Amino acid sequence: MEFDIVIRGGSVIDGTGAPQRTADVAIRDGVIVEVGNVGGRGTREFEADGALVTPGFVDIHTHYDGQATWDNRLQPSSDHGVTTVVAGNCGVGFAPVRPTDHNLLVELMEGVEDLPGTVLHEGLSWQWESIADYLDALDARHYDIDLATQVCHAPVRVYVMGQRGADREAATPDEIAEMGRLAADGIRAGALGFSTSRTLNHRTSKGESTPTLTASRDELVGIARAIGATGRGVLQVVSDFTDGDVENETLLEMMRASNRPLSISLLQAGRGSGYRSKLELLEVAQAEGLTMRAQVAARAVGVLIGMQGTINPLRSTSPFQAVANLPLAEQARALSAPEQRDQLVRELREFGGRLKLERIFELGNPPQYEPRPEDSIAGRAAAAGVDPWEQLIDLMLSDDGRTLLYLPVLNYFDGSLDAAHEMLAHPFTVPGLGDGGAHVGTICDGSFPTSLLTHWGRDRDRGPKFDLPFLVQRQARGTAEAVGLLDRGLLAPGYKADVNIIDFDSLRLSPPEMVTDLPAGGKRLLQKSTGYLHTIVSGVETQAGGEPTGALPGRFVRGQQPAPAKETMQ
Repeated sequence: MEFDIVIRGGSVIDGTGAPQRTADVAIRDGVIVEVGNVGGRGTREFEADGALVTPGFVDIHTHYDGQATWDNRLQPSSDHGVTTVVAGNCGVGFAPVRPTDHNLLVELMEGVEDLPGTVLHEGLSWQWESIADYLDALDARHYDIDLATQVCHAPVRVYVMGQRGADREAATPDEIAEMGRLAADGIRAGALGFSTSRTLNHRTSKGESTPTLTASRDELVGIARAIGATGRGVLQVVSDFTDGDVENETLLEMMRASNRPLSISLLQAGRGSGYRSKLELLEVAQAEGLTMRAQVAARAVGVLIGMQGTINPLRSTSPFQAVANLPLAEQARALSAPEQRDQLVRELREFGGRLKLERIFELGNPPQYEPRPEDSIAGRAAAAGVDPWEQLIDLMLSDDGRTLLYLPVLNYFDGSLDAAHEMLAHPFTVPGLGDGGAHVGTICDGSFPTSLLTHWGRDRDRGPKFDLPFLVQRQARGTAEAVGLLDRGLLAPGYKADVNIIDFDSLRLSPPEMVTDLPAGGKRLLQKSTGYLHTIVSGVETQAGGEPTGALPGRFVRGQQPAPAKETMQ
């Protein structure tokens, strides 16, 4: 056979933004070798008539830093057409580290990314100290998709400054130089970039602010300059932008000093259009010749509420505490008894005032991520003429206690996703912020790539949508380019054979489910989908009909990757 795989007659969306076209795709030795009318035969042939054929998706904002050391399947991302993930975001990670600081880094990851400390203590082997050693540990493993990671500011700061670094004290010039050296060495060893956090939302499990919160401009620029000397690497920053002009100038100085691309995390964080000032900052940077992008979300960042999750409004009530040790379904049945239900209503009415029932919704099946305000718990209760607390309790106890409620927070302050649409449409943004591998009991946003296609490319009925070629370009080639992985994200000869075959009409998200498969018996929310017929990584099928094949062609990606040489594209 001339090829390993030939995909026949699909509607190819190649990742360039060009309109879809009917074509075949031929793969050999993990590389796309032909797109068009392929005459030769493949060892395997996929009939894709009526299906979309796209590049594999690249998710540049995940937190698989721990999971990748014990798990070969990088779920939930690999269930959603993602073929490459980038970890090490938000400045939190596990290298470099001295043995005496293991607990500190666990507490930081536990607080910032909602990963239980018991899971991390059980799962992490800590068979590394330096960044290079950690990268080697990742490189020794095989995955269902490719993995890249970044140098994380918090562990670097603690490694250099000890407790002073954790306590957010000012770094000396020598300490800044040492942090820059470690970061640059990490880039040379194969880290994709450097990330830092400057937001009060990021706290340890003990409530302490992240070590990098108040790092000075000199520290950030000094590290960026050292990374710039390597001639590679990207920079990633999450910030509250509480002092906008000062923070903006710091970001610009980091890019000027390093001549490296930089991305910021961007969401609608309050009512109105404050996010637009950051979109304007992107344009200022571009006008100066600096490469700056914003990572934006495909929907609201929303918290899931339910009896199994971290956020369970019934947990503090006396009826729940009396049945807390029972299996979930038995809890739901016991609490549904009239006298227990009435007691729940009384206690929540008295003590549940912090719950804003006008902003909480039933998630539903299929999940509804742009709910209408009148469909909130409060809105439904008013329409039905019932107590809203009764409405809340009845929903939480339904389906044997498995029902999930949805509290959309960021990007939903105006009761719609219009702000998200504006950010997604901006020429200098890319999709991100799904946080795969994190927030295991409260948020399940690793499915953002599927939402991007279904909600914005087909289902939205409350405002403008996007053309599919635009969405695929953003989630495949746009994200790959943003982090310097130039060998993927396109269906063209010479490029890495990461491919999705999608029954777009059937593409759907299932509701998240709680599973118990983490180390130490830990629980996490996972979300499946239907419609991904085949996912191919490096020319090997990893998913078929939404189920894993067991193949593990994914590898650790050491650093930025060049585009294919012209001779390989002919």
